[in-house]
Amino acid sequence: MTKVPVAVLGATGNVGQRFVSLLQDHPTFEIAALCSSERKVGGRLADHWRLDDVTLAPDVGSRELLPLDPKAIVRAGAVAAFSALPADVAGDLEAKAAEAGIRVFSNASSHRMDPDVPILVPEVNPDHMALVERQPTFKGGGFLTTNPNCSITGLALALKPLADVFDVRVVYVATYQALSGAGYPGVPSLDITANVLPFIEGEEDKMRREAKKILGTWRTGIVESPIDVWANCVRVAVREGHLEAVSIPLQEDVDPADVAKALASFRGEPQRRKLPTAPREPVLVRTERNRPQPLLDATAGEPARARGMAATVGRIRVEGRVLRFFVLSHNTIRGGAGGSVLNAELAHGRGYLG
Repeated sequence: MTKVPVAVLGATGNVGQRFVSLLQDHPTFEIAALCSSERKVGGRLADHWRLDDVTLAPDVGSRELLPLDPKAIVRAGAVAAFSALPADVAGDLEAKAAEAGIRVFSNASSHRMDPDVPILVPEVNPDHMALVERQPTFKGGGFLTTNPNCSITGLALALKPLADVFDVRVVYVATYQALSGAGYPGVPSLDITANVLPFIEGEEDKMRREAKKILGTWRTGIVESPIDVWANCVRVAVREGHLEAVSIPLQEDVDPADVAKALASFRGEPQRRKLPTAPREPVLVRTERNRPQPLLDATAGEPARARGMAATVGRIRVEGRVLRFFVLSHNTIRGGAGGSVLNAELAHGRGYLG
C-alpha cells in the first residue's frame, strides 16, 4: 500500500517531536517534510531531539528542517500536515496551508471554535468530520481539523459514555496538569518546585467552550451540548499526564458498578475500524483505591502503537446522587500529537485523504 506523505509543522517542539515519534514508522503515513522556525531551518532534527522515551530513526533525524511555508510543504510532496505550532503562529499559516490544498490536522487552538472547523475526539464525535466539507478550501483539496485542548480530551472520553446512559447536565472538574502541557522549556523551576500554580491562562474557559462543541450533536451542523463544564485548573510538578477530579450531580440513583460498566464497555468508530493509533479500550477502569497515577497510568493503552492513547478512570464513587471519579490522560500523546494522528487516520478511513 502506498503511504500518504505528510509534513510536521513545528517539528522541534515538544508536541512536534511527539508527532515525529508516532509517524516515523506509521503504517499509513510517511514523513515527507519536517518544518520549523526560521532560526532552525537548514539544521537537523536530531540536533533538537529531547524525547528520552523514544528512539529517533536515523533517517528521520538526519533530515534537513524546512521553513514553515505552504509552498515548501507542497514541493516536498506532502498532502497532509500535522501542526504543533503555537497559536499565535498557527492561525494564519494553517489557513494558508489549507488554501494550498493541504489537509491540516492541528493541535493548536487558533481555529478550534471556527464554526466550520471540527474539534475531533474520534470515539466521541466522528460525524463532526463532515464539517470540513463546508470549508471554502475543501473543493481544492485542503481543509482544517483540530484536536481539543489537552485538559478536555480525557474528560470527553469519560463523559461521552456517561452522557449516553445517564442524565448529565453539569460537570465540575479540578485538573492537576503536567508541566509538559506548558511546552518547552515550560514553567520556571523556581515557580513550580515544591509548589502548585492555581492558574493556567485561558484553560478553564477552553474546557467549557470546547466541551459544548465536542459533545454537541451532529444534524445539518453541530448543535451545542447542554452540558456545562466548570473547571478549576492547576499546574503541578508532574512531567506527563493530566489528572482530573470529576464531580457530576445526577438526577437519579446510580450504582457505581453501572458507571464502571458504561465506561469499560465504551467503544467508538476508531475501535470498529481498528485504526492503527486507536486503543482497544479507550477508557480503562481501575479498581485500586490509589489509581490512576501519572507515573503508572499516563502511557496506558494497547496495542503498543496506542500507548498513551487510553484514558484511565478510577475511584468511582456515588454519594447523595453525586458521581465522583478521577480521570487521567497523557497530555502530549492523547491530548496532543496522538489525538491529531488518530484524527488523520479517521479522515483517511472516511476517504478524505484521497
